[in-house]
Amino acid sequence: MNILLTGGLGFIGSHTAAVLAGEGHEVVIIDNLCNSQRQTLGSLEMIAGKKFPFYEGDVRDLTLVKSILQDHQIECVIHFAGLKSVAESGVDPLKYFDNNVGGSITLMEAMQAANVKKLIFSSSATVYGIPQYLPYDEEHPLSPMNVYGRTKLQVEEILQDLSRSDPDWSIVCLRYFNPIGAHESGLIGELPQGIPNNLMPYICQVVSGKLPHLNVFGDDYDTKDGTGERDYIHVMDLAEGHAAALAFTRDHKGWEAINLGTGIPYSVYDLINAFEKSAKQAIPKMVKERRSGDLPIYFAKVEKAKNLLNWEAKRDLQLMCDSSWKYQQGAKR
Repeated sequence: MNILLTGGLGFIGSHTAAVLAGEGHEVVIIDNLCNSQRQTLGSLEMIAGKKFPFYEGDVRDLTLVKSILQDHQIECVIHFAGLKSVAESGVDPLKYFDNNVGGSITLMEAMQAANVKKLIFSSSATVYGIPQYLPYDEEHPLSPMNVYGRTKLQVEEILQDLSRSDPDWSIVCLRYFNPIGAHESGLIGELPQGIPNNLMPYICQVVSGKLPHLNVFGDDYDTKDGTGERDYIHVMDLAEGHAAALAFTRDHKGWEAINLGTGIPYSVYDLINAFEKSAKQAIPKMVKERRSGDLPIYFAKVEKAKNLLNWEAKRDLQLMCDSSWKYQQGAKR
């Protein structure tokens, strides 16, 4: 298939591009490079052994997106483009609604004009909010705790309304849990700009000497070791989940929300211990007060992905850490 990836040079988008190219799909990428690097394109092309058509641009540019869809005879769009900092979303909510919701609406308008009606949306487990029960299944009530999560939920709801208005649409909203890890080549991985917001890239920068120590926000939660527990998933498993969702859209119409996780909660200390094995060194850390809005524990119920997509995560926590460290070592050279 001819597939457009919005935000395709970002962390998850680039790994998905590698998987799809490996399956023989023709992948076109648009990215405004606000939280990604142009050099990722060269790394992707080394992995795939082929060139990718690339457009430096924004999904809010209706004319550009329409022309890409038409010129490349796009059959499906995988929509990754979006701002993702929970903290920043609370400080600048208009920026997040404009980019994440407004950009998605413009993309849908372009797709409608070009008669492209297959869409896979990069959503998030943040749409669930405070757990009423665990694991989160797709029927769990939706009540995001932050602006970022509300932008994801609003796009999901708009997509659901769009599919109701036109039964020809095939839309899958993939609710990610906590992607970490890197491609096995070590050529692409997570390289955020500035101080990382997420645990794994922060650990990488501490171990590589860019940051002095890791802050552990709370060690007094009601969890197995007092630190927060999360459902970490290898980014390559997540990328393969998108390939499975793409196959699903060929034969199914309507709207579906599907969790992509492992179903296993790992603590902050679990992650630190595994990474210390990968890097063969201790990670300096300081315990700080809990952060407002952090949940003690959450993880996915994953049966729907198994049943509908014939997909499940295969890679374990140690491989997540090993691959992250391999990428970090290459990135600092």
